[in-house]
Amino acid sequence: MSGTPYEGADPGLYGPGSVTWHCHGDPVMWIAGVRALYLQALHPRAVRGVMENSAFAEDAWGRLLRTADFVGTLTYGTTGAAERAGAHVRAVHRRLSATDPDTGERFRVDDPELLLWVHCAQIDSFLHILRRSGVPLTPAQADRYVDENRVNARLVGLDPAVAPADTAQLAAYFETVRPRLAAGADARAVDAFLRSPPVPPLLVPGRNLLWRPLAGLAYGSLPGWAHRLYGRPAPPARTVTRRLRLTGRVLRTIPAGLRWQLPPGHILRAMRRLGPGSRPSAYTLRKSAAILDRLGRARYDDGHDDGGGFKTWRSPD
Repeated sequence: MSGTPYEGADPGLYGPGSVTWHCHGDPVMWIAGVRALYLQALHPRAVRGVMENSAFAEDAWGRLLRTADFVGTLTYGTTGAAERAGAHVRAVHRRLSATDPDTGERFRVDDPELLLWVHCAQIDSFLHILRRSGVPLTPAQADRYVDENRVNARLVGLDPAVAPADTAQLAAYFETVRPRLAAGADARAVDAFLRSPPVPPLLVPGRNLLWRPLAGLAYGSLPGWAHRLYGRPAPPARTVTRRLRLTGRVLRTIPAGLRWQLPPGHILRAMRRLGPGSRPSAYTLRKSAAILDRLGRARYDDGHDDGGGFKTWRSPD
């Protein structure tokens, strides 16, 4: 899917030939990360594990940045760096437990059920925001993205065999888990923080101008059942889609070389290691889709709406 890496260079666990490589460098991933937090908070045990083992309100920014660093290391780091990052996360989770807010039962934070929920909420959010903001993934590429990220599941301690392998399995998982979801006190605390995170007085205008619209997009992109659980409405789906498309276009006008200068710089290090042909690019995904289109195996159907009010790639099959 991309240029040949430098001979002998370690491409890591994904590599430039993966869909994930070309997706995770997109700037809308920050919106996707906030959506994942909103979604993950709807599992009472998962969010209790966070609240009971961290000062979320005081360190939510740090948590978001650490998650971004972890995803960046797994995607663009060397094999050794990714494995070490995973080992660290597993070691931390092994030591932690929390109390079920409804039953009072103690449970382990690394309970496979909770790991699966966190994984699926994250992958669903990443894929949803990428596609809805205009990244041109074909259905086959979307399935491949879900399958590739079972590597991520393994690194956090989950048996990759139980993680969804395609978008249909991912959707089926959410149908199964929905009866266990609720917006309790912990979820409402996460919502309150994300809507108006505390910042120094001088940064309040910037928060209101930049953060709130992005957090609003993340919330608005949640499925309707999640809005109902949180108990507050969202703009119409088509309005959210238009705003995501516009936001994606604006963010992508910022030169990639400038965006990638921000810490922790995983992409720039990967390109130095593997060569310029490893540059993450949505153009690479479009080119791959165009090749399939010429072979008659995939096409863009301008009349197809995927249920979220936005157009998607699909196979005529």
